[in-house]
This record gives sequence, structure tokens and C-alpha cells, in this order.
Amino acid sequence: MKRLGLNTICAHVGQLKDEQFKGSVSPIYLSSSYEFLDVDVKRYPRYFNTPNQEHLAKKIAALEHTEAALIFGSGMAAISHMFFAFLQKGDHLVVQNTLYGGTVNFIKEEFPKYGIEYTFTNGYEVEDFEAAIKANTKLIHIETPSNPLLTITDIKAVVKLAKSKSILTSIDNTFASPVNQNPIDFGIDMVMHSATKYFGGHSDICAGAVAGKYEHIERIWNVSKNLGGSLSDMTVWMLERSMKTLGLRVKAQTNNAMKLAKWLQKHPKISKVYYPGLKSHPEHKLAKSQMKGFGAMLSFELTEDLDAYEFQKALQLIKPSMSLAGIESTVISPHLTSHALLTQEEREAVGISDQLIRFSVGIEAFKDLKKDINRAIAALA
Repeated sequence: MKRLGLNTICAHVGQLKDEQFKGSVSPIYLSSSYEFLDVDVKRYPRYFNTPNQEHLAKKIAALEHTEAALIFGSGMAAISHMFFAFLQKGDHLVVQNTLYGGTVNFIKEEFPKYGIEYTFTNGYEVEDFEAAIKANTKLIHIETPSNPLLTITDIKAVVKLAKSKSILTSIDNTFASPVNQNPIDFGIDMVMHSATKYFGGHSDICAGAVAGKYEHIERIWNVSKNLGGSLSDMTVWMLERSMKTLGLRVKAQTNNAMKLAKWLQKHPKISKVYYPGLKSHPEHKLAKSQMKGFGAMLSFELTEDLDAYEFQKALQLIKPSMSLAGIESTVISPHLTSHALLTQEEREAVGISDQLIRFSVGIEAFKDLKKDINRAIAALA
């Protein structure tokens, strides 16, 4: 069967039918207690199988070109449950060094308690991953584009390496979203998302997701039903509603990001721009080969004469905000937020300076975003 188009999947796959009143949107099933006699499925919210949970998982799986998915209470719930499903005492994880700070902190804080070993790569080339592999390595985890420097990892090369050694692979696909990248098509075993971001898209939902083969999702489910990280059905319904416009939103944001990256690159008060869509990006050709669009996230560094904190305070349209991927444009200083749990030395080692601004591009008019940035810079002169 031919795969449905992106916007068709967003609008229709996983939608619950209102059999009683024939409404055009999915009904919400808020019950936490379901019949257990003479039923095919014994439903319970913590078992990830209420009607709303079950159907939204189908939409996520369809978007990521895979068989199944699970929805969690946050992105960190999704990735931690995935790790614990495939790693136990004595096992070893190879993990990319350019990575979301929360994931880094989780690994460093929690893995030692369970006797799970880990190695952060020295870089993000396939040779760096190969050098980190040990006899007890069970999983390789990557993030591309990475947070916040938008580095690009060669998905095919990492998968080829992992398969040659019978090691599973996982990826954080949050920054790209399934609109711009489908890692399953390149052989990745499991794809996770902070669904708080592009899936939700309106800065009002906290959720996470993992997609993969039935056998892998079942293994995660066996752990997750015990840990209890499921999402409330009201939020599941809101997430399904939001995902109907995922393709439209992300494509508009991606187009804006490309324009802004080109403009920022020429700005006299911007010393560096990190965006894989720019030909100056060291992995531009690689990004082009594995992404359908370059995403709506970019980062830039202000020149040393500008105060990054005061610059963000001077913005009037673009919001300094902790999260990302909403329809509104937002900025943060990674050293104060997403990577604040790392030491100064650790941040410097991966290239995160105090002048770095992470920019989540929204759907506003390009000219208005330019004006706001220029106005903020002028206010500091």
C-alpha cells in the first residue's frame, strides 16, 4: 500500500471516530477504569492503551514510517524508559557528545546507580562512535541535528557500524521532526521525541514519544507499565489535535529559519551562525542527503561587545523562553538553560559559549523577526 501524504497522515491517521454523534474530531475518553469481562483489550491508563493513547500512537508511528509507538508524560520519560528497556547492569551505552543537556545529566546521574556503563564520544563522526564501542555495548544513541549547535551525524554510517556489531541504535529526532527527517528509513531502530516541541507546537503540552518496531516498543512497554510515565488522556487529545497541523507549521517555520540564517550570517553583530541549511555549515551536504528540510532551529553567537542576556531582554516580539518549537519565535542562552547542568568546562568542550543564542523560529513574518533582532541590537549600542 502506498504511504499517505504527510498532511493526510497528520489530519486523519489515528483519529478516533465519534460513532455516536458523528463529530468531526476525536472524542475524549477520560475514564481511568474500563470493563475487563469479555473484552479483547483490558484497558488502563498506565498500560498506555486507552482509546486516545492507542490511536495517537498510530499517528506517530505513521509519521515516523514505523510499526508502533508509545506516548509518555515528557521527552525525558520517553528516553529514560527506552534506555532502561535495553540497558541493564553491566551493559554499555555509546552516546554522542553533542546532545541535549537533560539527557547528558540523566545518564551521568542515574546510570551509575544501576551499574550501567556509558561512554560519550569525542566527536560525532562515525570513527568517534567506533572508538567508543566496547564488548558489552548494547546501544548507540545519537542526536541529529543536535541541541544547540545543530551538528549533523551520519545516520547511515552509524547504523552500518552498529549492525556490523549487533548493536541497537536510537535517535533523538526532536529538532528535525518527522516532517524534515525519518531516521527509520536509514535503518535506525528507535526514534524518540520530546513531543512537547513540534508535535505539540503551541507551547501548552508536555509529552514524549518513542517509535519503532513492534518488538522494540513491546520491550519498552514492559518497562514503562511498571515505571508509570503515561500521559493523561486530556493531554493526549490535545496532542492529537495539535499534530493535525504539524506539517503546515513545521514547513512554515523551516522556510523562515532558512531566510533568517542567511540574513544573520551577513549581520555585522553576529559572529557565527549554526544552521545545516547554510552552505558554510561543515555538514551541509550530509544534512541535505538525509533531511527533507533543514529544520526550524538555529543558533548564533553575538559579537563580544554585546551582552547576550541584555540582548534577549531587549527583544519585543521574540520571546526569551525555556522551551522551543512553538508557533511563536523564542530564544534562550543554552549555558543558562538547556545545558546549565553541565560545568563550564564541559560546555566549552562541546563549543557552547556564553555568547551563544539558540533560536527557535516561529511562523511570524520574516520582516518582523528581522526588525525585532535589529531593534534589540541597536538598543545595546
